[in-house]
Amino acid sequence: MTQELIGLRNSILEQRYTDALAIVDELEGMSKKAILRQIKSFLKVLLIHLIKNQIEKRLTNYWVASIRNSLIEIQDINLKENKKSYYINEYEWDSWLENEIELAIADASLEVLGGIYNEFQLAEMVNRDEVISIAKKFLELIYVYSVKDLPKAIAELLIQLPGGENWKLGKM
Repeated sequence: MTQELIGLRNSILEQRYTDALAIVDELEGMSKKAILRQIKSFLKVLLIHLIKNQIEKRLTNYWVASIRNSLIEIQDINLKENKKSYYINEYEWDSWLENEIELAIADASLEVLGGIYNEFQLAEMVNRDEVISIAKKFLELIYVYSVKDLPKAIAELLIQLPGGENWKLGKM
């Protein structure tokens, strides 16, 4: 990015405004790509913990914190600078989830029940449609609730997951 900024500066100083605008467009594209990469990373973490929950039928405090933090980060990163629009709109998550589910399954295989299943075995066990449906319910919350109210809304949805009531009662 440093090279692009030097090029932008030189283009402006030399009054090559078309070149400067092209560099601005390139920088904007790089910025958006970095933002989407961050969202994708947090989305994969969310999916990993939902997969673990589906297979192990329980929730741990660590999984809860990870799910909550992933959603809070996605909410924050996804909101554009104008605070009125999003990088990924509510109706656009299907393709993102479909693209990330296989990687999430592969990574979750390292953790589910202490890693006793390889990614191929775990892939046969996971109900992808169910995991994606639950993830979409969680992602819907980021468009409805404020930063302040989001954690409580997430907790209410977590209670509905397998093992959620036990987690709420401290019987993990």
